[in-house]
Amino acid sequence: QVQLVESGGGLVQAGGSLRLSCAASGRTFSSYAMGWFRQAPGKEREFVAGVNWSGGSKYYADSVKGRFTTSRDNAKNTVYLQMNSLKPEDTAVYYCAARKYQVTSTRDTYDYWGQGTQVTVSS
Repeated sequence: QVQLVESGGGLVQAGGSLRLSCAASGRTFSSYAMGWFRQAPGKEREFVAGVNWSGGSKYYADSVKGRFTTSRDNAKNTVYLQMNSLKPEDTAVYYCAARKYQVTSTRDTYDYWGQGTQVTVSS
C-alpha cells in the first residue's frame, strides 16, 4: 500500500514557476514508477510526466516538454515536478500516481493516487 500527498500548488502569473512535491508513505517507494497527471475543469485527466523507479528515465507530454521537469529522491520518498514558463492552459488540479514497473501515460494503469493540488496560472 502506498499513500501519496501532493503539495506546492498555488496561484502564479504566466511565465512563472512552481514546484510540486509528492510525498509517499511505504518502504517500497523506490520500486514504483511515478506519474504526474492533471485535470482541468470539464476535461479528461491527462498525463503530464513520469519517472521510472531509479529516476534514470523520464517521460513528458508534448505540451510540457522543455518547461516541466520531474525528478525523485528515493531517500526522501518524494517525487517532484518543476514547472517553468507556466501558461494559463496549465491551470488544473495536478495529481501524482504510482504503479509498479514501467511509466505509462494511461491513467487507468496506476494503482495509487494522491488527492491533487490546484495550480492556477493567471494571464
